[in-house]
Amino acid sequence: MTTPMNTQIRRGLRALLVAPSLLLALVALGGCAQLSYYGQSLSGHLSLVRAAKPVNDWLAQPDLDPEVRRQLVLSQALRAYASSELGLPDNDSYRRYADLQRGAAVWNVVATPELSLQLKTWCYPIMGCAGYRGYFDPKDARELAQQLRKDGYEPYVYGVPAYSSLGWSNWLGGDPLLNTFIRYPEGQLARMIFHELAHQVAYANDDTTFNESFATAVEQIGVARWLKDRPDALREDEQSRRRQDEVQALLKATREQLREVFQSAASDDEKRAGKAAAFARLRADYEAMKRDRWGGDTRFDRWVSGLNTPALAIQGSYTDLVPDFLRLFERLGGDWPRFHAEVRRLAKLPRDERRAALSR
Repeated sequence: MTTPMNTQIRRGLRALLVAPSLLLALVALGGCAQLSYYGQSLSGHLSLVRAAKPVNDWLAQPDLDPEVRRQLVLSQALRAYASSELGLPDNDSYRRYADLQRGAAVWNVVATPELSLQLKTWCYPIMGCAGYRGYFDPKDARELAQQLRKDGYEPYVYGVPAYSSLGWSNWLGGDPLLNTFIRYPEGQLARMIFHELAHQVAYANDDTTFNESFATAVEQIGVARWLKDRPDALREDEQSRRRQDEVQALLKATREQLREVFQSAASDDEKRAGKAAAFARLRADYEAMKRDRWGGDTRFDRWVSGLNTPALAIQGSYTDLVPDFLRLFERLGGDWPRFHAEVRRLAKLPRDERRAALSR
């Protein structure tokens, strides 16, 4: 998916990467199926890294697409700003570029029980547990979705244009810029780079919502500051953000409606009817908003038409704690080193203690 909404869904849904020396040990942890999964993760990432070249090498090519050239130059200005002004890591990530000749970097699978918003989680060495599973081959992702459906889950599969290796692959040249997002408008490209670099600052092994909300808060603050002296890019970004925020408000309202339905004492059949009504209301409200306020803008149509329960659940992980992180940033006087240090401290706490401390 290539709409601006993808700047929320795509981010950070991380493909798991492990060092080659760990692969044999993983057999004992999960058998051959686990080894196969980690093997495809490692080989997929290595193929991506091998395809990447330094940005300056691309810029030296006289026949480089002018738009790609312009965006690569912009990306390096954003990359420098991320470290100098936002306190994000100054390493090799996003200083190389790869054209993967495909529309997604990885394909992710998320799933919930039929009548729940609780994401199924998978646990990995190094990375901990997360509410998604990433594949470099869409066929593998679809096969997992089929199996999850047989097991009673409702799955959702989607391509994402970028993921973070959490800094583990910097010795290989870092996470590269990709053709899957390099043509994004300026504000969206900035969000992508700032968000993914934020994952290298702090990471809680058992809390997808904490991790994604932190990175979303960093991108929101960073992009607002980057664009304040760029009026043309700011106007374009504000319109896109307003519409994306309006869609997000619809999704949040639908999540709340579904939570009430699923937690009620109604029968399963009644809950299924309530679920269907909530999604019908979501799509009707979206069509009315598009018609009455957007002048018929169809950029989100394909995405909204495919929404289901796990899609709504994973969306919540990117936004639910953002207000808490923004308040924390303000309480620390907008001091990036202090903010990052405090988030790293929180990430080390047990999950419930972490959430309580953040909300305070």
